Amino acid sequence: MRVVVCVNHVPDTEAKIKIGADGRTIERAGVNYMLNPYDEFALEEGLRLREKFTGDVIAISLGNDQNKETLRKALAMGADKAVLLKDDGTRDSYAVAFALAAEIKTLKPDILLFGKQSIDYDNAQVPTLVAEMLGLPSVAVVVKMEVLEGKAVCHREIEGGHEIVQTSLPAVILAQKGLNDPRYPSLKGIMAAKSKPIEEKPAQPAEIRVEALGMRKPPGKAGGKILCADKAAVAELVRLLHEEAKVV
Repeated sequence: MRVVVCVNHVPDTEAKIKIGADGRTIERAGVNYMLNPYDEFALEEGLRLREKFTGDVIAISLGNDQNKETLRKALAMGADKAVLLKDDGTRDSYAVAFALAAEIKTLKPDILLFGKQSIDYDNAQVPTLVAEMLGLPSVAVVVKMEVLEGKAVCHREIEGGHEIVQTSLPAVILAQKGLNDPRYPSLKGIMAAKSKPIEEKPAQPAEIRVEALGMRKPPGKAGGKILCADKAAVAELVRLLHEEAKVV
């Protein structure tokens, strides 16, 4: 079985993000990056499928040389091969999906795994765009999956319930937290990853359809007010909620 897992290189969840001088991108200097957490669930599921059915796991990422750090972690976890689609520019979801789809088409995977979304922009668009471009079925927010002969049975978390769906393979699966517990790279895996080559290819050019016009941080919280403890505070609280907060 050939499994392709798309992984993204995103700012660490504990990083302090600053807006760049252009007002449209983030300031990258001093920001630590990591493998997108949802993509870890996808990668772990791919490794488990390989262990069950044999085959290979290929990790793909689109970006600049910094993305190699994330691909090295994928290799350390157990991926057999890593591919970097190089692009130093800024792409929207459509352009990212276009380049990924062009590369994935040549690999002919039996199953294609993504995290349900990337934690940098949270657009949650690339996986389903890739599925559409490749003409493949897709199942999102998967928390349990069983692969059978030529099909996959997926359990999804939906609003107020749980859904079980079946799809033919090949298919695009979007991993949600709870699908598995990603393994830690072993010392042996980390050492082996250093010697595994990362194949570099230029990313296919694509039309940018969405442009970020500006970024701004949310406004800071206003100072709170402490009211007296007697019953007169009730009327004052109602007044403030009505006239200032305008919530009642």
